[in-house]
Amino acid sequence: MDFQLNEEQLAVKEAARDFAQQELKPGVIERDNKMIFPTEQVRKMGELGFLGMMVSPEYGGGGMDTMSYVLAMEEISKVDNSCSVIMSVNNSLICWGIEKFGSEAQKRKYLPKLTSGEWIGSFCLSEPEAGSDATSQTTTAIDMGDHYLLNGTKNWITNGTTSAVHLVVAQSNVELKHKGINVLIVEADSEGIALGAKEDKLGIRSSDTCSIMYNNVKVPKENRIGDDGFGFKFAMKVLSGGRIGIAAQALGIAAGSYELALAYSHERNAFGKPINQHQAIAFKLADMATDIEAARLLVYRSAWMKDQGMNFDLSSSMAKLAASDAAMKHSVEAVQIHGGYGFVKEYHVERLMRDAKITQIYEGTSEIQKVVISRSVIKGETQVQLSGNKLQKA
Repeated sequence: MDFQLNEEQLAVKEAARDFAQQELKPGVIERDNKMIFPTEQVRKMGELGFLGMMVSPEYGGGGMDTMSYVLAMEEISKVDNSCSVIMSVNNSLICWGIEKFGSEAQKRKYLPKLTSGEWIGSFCLSEPEAGSDATSQTTTAIDMGDHYLLNGTKNWITNGTTSAVHLVVAQSNVELKHKGINVLIVEADSEGIALGAKEDKLGIRSSDTCSIMYNNVKVPKENRIGDDGFGFKFAMKVLSGGRIGIAAQALGIAAGSYELALAYSHERNAFGKPINQHQAIAFKLADMATDIEAARLLVYRSAWMKDQGMNFDLSSSMAKLAASDAAMKHSVEAVQIHGGYGFVKEYHVERLMRDAKITQIYEGTSEIQKVVISRSVIKGETQVQLSGNKLQKA
């Protein structure tokens, strides 16, 4: 693997960093406190191409590689994870899913608006009784001939109150179990859709999250993605790619926490010298730097494997597990290094600590990642998938 970033990737990284520092950081504390959706910031993300980075230019996207997307996610997540989760859902789950598995008509109808930021999307999988167990869908999409009749409730939906397009995972044939699941593209202004109240969350507070209720919603047959019964495979594939995005988000939280802690350790004096001259703090910084770099290599390798057309299911699970653990551990350490100042909002690290926790939960909990990893280990698939000896198409 070539560890050298090319000029385009470096330019993307720099552009994302500048955007995060100049456009996202001002106002990020107020947006977090008051749960203000970042409407203007999302509009600018669309203008800069951050909402459809990997989509072909034919459909209005940037045509970039996964590595560029990861680099942008990392930089934006150092500052504002409400914006980065909006970016992740739109890129990894919605745009990638439609472009990879959708019909030509679906691509041309939806992708240009999604990549520009005119619309954003929601991925509707979780239910009150079906979170980690994605096979237990109670939302139904009954085949009525020329349309499906959609009924059920989805919860924990990112972009729920602001999205124009929902990708809804629903059961069409209970007898076939997971092989009877479909994914439908549902336009948010369809009759029969009701939105729950915005969730009052620990972190990523300016990102809107809510439940969505579907009551006899008519969905045209042409809005089904893939063949009948393809829905479960679709969900698993896009979630695998989505884990790379969330791993990059977690990496950004960890790296942002570290950067703030390192800078503060130079400025704060105790016992006549900067606190980073005391071994207790210096060793914390050493652990942070090492763990974050290890997580970064796992995340970057996953992006590289996806770009090479290799099977990245195992790699993305490892990356998300390691990066989310690093985010949680080292955002806490950043607060500790700041001491009392770390406990107040002005210094940003307490927000990163609150944002970090969700990376161990959404797009597959850490426990689910261990299930995925352990199954591959037990089957002896680890070396085949990760060594690159065999190119396995994703």
